[in-house]
Amino acid sequence: MTSKTLPTANSCSHAQRMRRAVAIVITSLSLAAATVTHADVKITPDVVYGHKSGLAMTFDVFTPTENANGAGVLFMVSGGWYSRWRPPEEAQGFFKPLTDTGFTVFAVRHGSSPKFSIPEAVTDVRRGVRYIRLNADKFMVDPKRLGVYGMSAGGHLSLMLGTASDDGEEGTQDPVLRVSDRVQAVVAIVAPTDLRIMVWDAPDALPAYKGYPALNLDLKAAEQNSPLVHVSPDDPPTLMIAGDQDKLVPVAHSRNIHATFDEKKVVNKLVEIEGAGHGFQGDDFKRATTEMVAWFEEHLRTK
Repeated sequence: MTSKTLPTANSCSHAQRMRRAVAIVITSLSLAAATVTHADVKITPDVVYGHKSGLAMTFDVFTPTENANGAGVLFMVSGGWYSRWRPPEEAQGFFKPLTDTGFTVFAVRHGSSPKFSIPEAVTDVRRGVRYIRLNADKFMVDPKRLGVYGMSAGGHLSLMLGTASDDGEEGTQDPVLRVSDRVQAVVAIVAPTDLRIMVWDAPDALPAYKGYPALNLDLKAAEQNSPLVHVSPDDPPTLMIAGDQDKLVPVAHSRNIHATFDEKKVVNKLVEIEGAGHGFQGDDFKRATTEMVAWFEEHLRTK
């Protein structure tokens, strides 16, 4: 690893501002959850989908009690590749636009930075998809109609599931790993798509990225975990939503993968929200949510 000059006080404060921008997503969750009841959704908390380092990996399930459409949508609980637990009742309002439309939502947590790396987080969420597909009957979802979405680092993980998944590992003793981790639709909001320009070793990485331990990766690992590198014609329909004033994950990330999807003839769409930064609020948040739900309705509902 090449030595680098330590960030200045100004750059550190900039990193702190960027981390606060990521936290806006969490604030939006709390605000959305404050006014809902639980009568329309059955919550199944802390379903264990695997173990690592003596710890359980878990997700929460939000199942509509009426008019379920049989499709499942995984939400990547990740910001800065930190994955935090919170009472699922507090998050229910955030998922209400999906559950009201009939989707069953899975809030999937991964091994969190700084203890676990980005490659480990990718492996975790892949297992999450496999586990849900293997147990689709239990969760009352169609294993052929699974979507994924996330914001920021969660968007990156969503894109990795869309571009770099597989059909399962033959011959393994673990039945979960024998199942495909492919998804049928992706929504990535303010998502990093090329870690090669973000990791600490990258010559032009923004100073703010020093505030994210997960980005302490070598360039080889950065390439292996960059969705932009893995785009291929068999990728699922993918929606990117980005703010054109995002200073943490510039809109070029979404524009570049949009162009690559077009080149590979993958069904995709880029929505740029004028004047928005890394954390959407107010009308920008509503627009992003509306676009996300519409994408899943178009690509996960039965024809």
